[in-house]
Amino acid sequence: MIRFLILAGYFELTMYLQLSGKLDQYINVRYSYLAYISMILSFILALVQLYTWMKNIKVHSHLTGKIARLTSPFILVFPVLIGLLVPTVTLDSTTVSAKGYTFPLAAGASKTGVSDDGTTIQYLKPDTSLYFTKSAYQKEMRQELHKYKGKKPVTITTENYMEVMELIYLYPDEFLDRDIQYTGFVYNEPGHDNYQFLFRFGIIHCIADSGVYGLLTTGNQTSYPNNTWLTVKGRLHMEYDKNLEQHLPVLQLAEVHQTKEPNNPYVYRVF
Repeated sequence: MIRFLILAGYFELTMYLQLSGKLDQYINVRYSYLAYISMILSFILALVQLYTWMKNIKVHSHLTGKIARLTSPFILVFPVLIGLLVPTVTLDSTTVSAKGYTFPLAAGASKTGVSDDGTTIQYLKPDTSLYFTKSAYQKEMRQELHKYKGKKPVTITTENYMEVMELIYLYPDEFLDRDIQYTGFVYNEPGHDNYQFLFRFGIIHCIADSGVYGLLTTGNQTSYPNNTWLTVKGRLHMEYDKNLEQHLPVLQLAEVHQTKEPNNPYVYRVF
């Protein structure tokens, strides 16, 4: 009976995340089919355990000790309780301040994409090169860049946010002096007077590999507090950042409009 309840709990948890719209705050929506598969499997296995319990069928157990028999159900049910009882918190500028970010190739930054303690480093730009061979990555990026060739204005949306951001940092010359419009939340980094970062948290696969991505902006007459959502439009140019000790693409703002936080503040990398 305990096995049935635990499996039913996993089924209920997955259904709850899906129906409440919170699933996309944990995984890339592209992989939501995996949640459906796990939900179906949990339901089927729960029915099997219910049938086994009702028919009083004896099953072999590898748990021989009393402590193991008592603690194993609590270990299995713990993720279900966390998912159902602990409220979902949206990542914002507080997370950026607490966790920090490191721009690739900045002074003292790891060039492998992994910090000394083994955790993934937060980037200003999405970096998907770890999931390709070098030649395949270059080919993929050139194909994506082809869509944005020319001097036409670039509108960055929720759907292409991470794609365009990665291309801007890889091929900044292709986007210089072009009008760029996008939406993000304000982050005021100490040491960047008269500048504000405009970020969105992005997910490549799941929340574990999430990062904060966006551009440094300048030219705004109003200094907005952290977590203010803005839709901005401006022209891109390169500036040398003394704190990061390298040149960065900077958006010179021409239009700024305060807006509401999107229903889903996260963006996702889609290939």
